[in-house]
Amino acid sequence: MSTPNPPVRVLVVGCGNMGASHAIAYSTNDGFEICGIVSTGKSKEVLNERLGGGYPLFTDLATALSETKPDAVCISTYPDTHEAFAILALEHGCHVFIEKPLADTVEGAQRVVEAAEKAGKKVVVGYILRQHPSWEKFIEIAHEMGKPLVMRMNLNQQSHGGMWTVHRNLMKSLSPIVDCGVHYIDVMCQMTRSKPVQVNAIGARLTEEIPTGNYNYGQLQIRFEDGSVGWYEAGWGPMMSETAFFVKDVIGPKGCVSIVAKNAGAAGKSDNVDSHTKTESLRVHHAPLDKNDQFVQEDTWIDMQDEPDHQELCNREQRYFLKAIRENIDLTDHLQDAVNSLRIAFACDESVRTGQPVML
Repeated sequence: MSTPNPPVRVLVVGCGNMGASHAIAYSTNDGFEICGIVSTGKSKEVLNERLGGGYPLFTDLATALSETKPDAVCISTYPDTHEAFAILALEHGCHVFIEKPLADTVEGAQRVVEAAEKAGKKVVVGYILRQHPSWEKFIEIAHEMGKPLVMRMNLNQQSHGGMWTVHRNLMKSLSPIVDCGVHYIDVMCQMTRSKPVQVNAIGARLTEEIPTGNYNYGQLQIRFEDGSVGWYEAGWGPMMSETAFFVKDVIGPKGCVSIVAKNAGAAGKSDNVDSHTKTESLRVHHAPLDKNDQFVQEDTWIDMQDEPDHQELCNREQRYFLKAIRENIDLTDHLQDAVNSLRIAFACDESVRTGQPVML
């Protein structure tokens, strides 16, 4: 009779929206056991109470690592801490789940990858769309549209209240097209399976509430080796328009596929984290014409029933993390994809700041 695996003891670092969601995922998965919660402010007390209380609380990661001796660490702090926290956890012999981006520089991301290789531990990056069955279907159908592809995507957020505070804090180290853009750059690379060769991007600073030199609106364009092109647009702040804030659209010679999120894409939803991953329906348009230049086939609607909400996506991410640890999954490609999408995003950031295209 086989001995059951002991639970993976995990230290939760960062207790904001994502940190709390991951902590809930751990608390409902028998494969994990939370051994401590770390944050610099009061969010750890709030999360501890939400989870039923009783967890050791810490303000310092190094102390928490020494006292709890976890098997794994979940990092959901601001991006400028990611590299240092991940390397510290790896040096303590821990597996790491880390929210995207992997670091706030490409070089930092590479150092995390090297530290993981040296420690022989797993690092999973929180690319939440990779766990979403509807987005997997979206990418699958995009592969059927022929080449080249035209990919049009955005996620503008009319943030206020607590979310505007989060966005202002994020912009102390990163722009929206880097922080959010890595998701959609990763999707574009999966859709084209081609090498990006050039980026061009624009940005604008629409508020005095963020550091000089950063911008809260940006739009990037990518050209791929196979002739495919894509753009992504991201804006954060109380001034952002909610007109067409949710565009997920891919066009190829054979037709197009679009995410149609009528409810998630409605006014007043751009600041709701659940709406950011909602698909609801996929609309597939077929380009072939008959001899009279009329469409041979009507558009096809794929209704996404019972799609996972934000919490369930976090649950799936942590199930994958557990699987990676227990089954010793090779994460080389996973980490290389994370570094590459970050490299492309920072090239876009460079283009905004210099006003020049960047060759990759």
